[in-house]
Amino acid sequence: MTLHVPQPSLNNALARVIALAEQIDAAGLNAEERANVAVSYLIESSTDIWPLAMQRQILAEATKALDAGMVPVTQGTSSKGDRGASLPQAPSASVEPLPTKETEPSLPPVDGSMGILTLANELIHDLTEILDFSELAGQNRTEQEATIRASIHSVSEKRKLHLNGKEISDLIGAVLADMLGLGPLEVLLADESVTDIMVNGPTQVFVERHGKLELTPVKFRDNAHVYAVASRIVAAVGRRIDESQPMVDARLKDGSRVNVAVPPLAIDGPTITIRKFPSAPVKLDRLVEGGSLSNQMAAFLALAAYLRLNILVSGGTGSGKTTLLNAMSQYISPSERIVTIEDAAELRFQQPHIVRFETRPPNVEGTGEVTMRTLVRNALRMRPDRIIIGEIRGDEVLDLMQAMNTGHDGSMSTLHANSPREALTRVESMAALAGFAPGGAVVRRQLVDAVHLIVQVSRMRDGKRRITSISEIAGIAGDAVTLQELFSFRADPASTRAEVRGDFVYSGYRPKFASRAADYGVEDELNGILGG
Repeated sequence: MTLHVPQPSLNNALARVIALAEQIDAAGLNAEERANVAVSYLIESSTDIWPLAMQRQILAEATKALDAGMVPVTQGTSSKGDRGASLPQAPSASVEPLPTKETEPSLPPVDGSMGILTLANELIHDLTEILDFSELAGQNRTEQEATIRASIHSVSEKRKLHLNGKEISDLIGAVLADMLGLGPLEVLLADESVTDIMVNGPTQVFVERHGKLELTPVKFRDNAHVYAVASRIVAAVGRRIDESQPMVDARLKDGSRVNVAVPPLAIDGPTITIRKFPSAPVKLDRLVEGGSLSNQMAAFLALAAYLRLNILVSGGTGSGKTTLLNAMSQYISPSERIVTIEDAAELRFQQPHIVRFETRPPNVEGTGEVTMRTLVRNALRMRPDRIIIGEIRGDEVLDLMQAMNTGHDGSMSTLHANSPREALTRVESMAALAGFAPGGAVVRRQLVDAVHLIVQVSRMRDGKRRITSISEIAGIAGDAVTLQELFSFRADPASTRAEVRGDFVYSGYRPKFASRAADYGVEDELNGILGG
């Protein structure tokens, strides 16, 4: 649907600006400054929308007219949109252009900011010749804004640009983001409807909103600009990106996960992929509201976390594994000591007694690497109540299972697999990396003794993320580990690609760990959840 907003005609708006500027106390103000005050006042006091391009044109024309002493003849300078506020008084000293209230149409942040981003990109080259970046980095925010404001005025005069107060304010933010922040990505990071950001090149920036991918109008200047932002991201976590290390996992200050790849591996130029982290902790009831699971399943998982069951969350890329792990962590007792281990820190537990570790890749000399397995072994010496691994990918799975079997109940992790059965196969394959024969009886026995539940999450074709299965590891039958499904999602065959409908179903099976619930004094709660 096209958004229609009222806009004044150019001639009428110009006449109003000139007439108003003529009435402003001109002491200490030149023609451009009086025109700027008039434009700012009229924008603030009018219900009309003044596009930025029109504002620039009016400022230029009004300044010329005022300098020439020309006063337009018009049928009136009022507008039905004016609110009748008192006439603005010019400040007594030299002033900066006045900022105005937000008057742009109510559009998604990325669309409403493109004009300023384009203007910022046009001015960056000139600003880089004026600004001292080492000095700028050492200033506080107020000092940085003042320095950039002065530089923008200098460049504007040189280019004969006419910028109003709002443009100046927005331009300062855009330039600060470009020079000290993440440039064009800042507007996407601030958009809470965006969950993933994918930069395929300077002119191809995609986002995921509500499970759907879309191309944005955000653009970088060139590949060098993308590379500069990527380098800034990885440098913040003590890593580097270059030809010798062309792929890096990193994180932003808010915990958002980042993957960066550059040539020669990335054939068409640097790429940046960001999995944004929610601004507020995700809870199970919020996932219920989003249709990811039923109330019954949420209550069951909350009780499972409280009962210190060992849980593996299985799913594909982008299915919501880490989100679910964070949500279940809300039900861990605050008195427990938790050690988390990740490749790129993104778990956000709220408990007070938590120690967080992150792996480290080798340096340029090929030394200094700290692996996941090393950190798991170290965690066992730290008297943890629970060990939480962000994602198991290799031989560390053996140490995790041993930890689960030696008094560290309640440990959790995620892994990539498309079904609970495939998750078991993946665990056996990863254990083989530690020297055990694939499919060996020892690994299967450790797995059965260590893990209680496998929770399967999936990103479905309509973009929604759902828990499709909660299964209990029941034992060993012959050479195979047996699974008993407790909950499942049954899709309606009439579902469309745009919307997958279905029901979350309880199988009626009573889990083996019911005796543990009795030991914890919550058997009645379990019976209430299961309807027994």
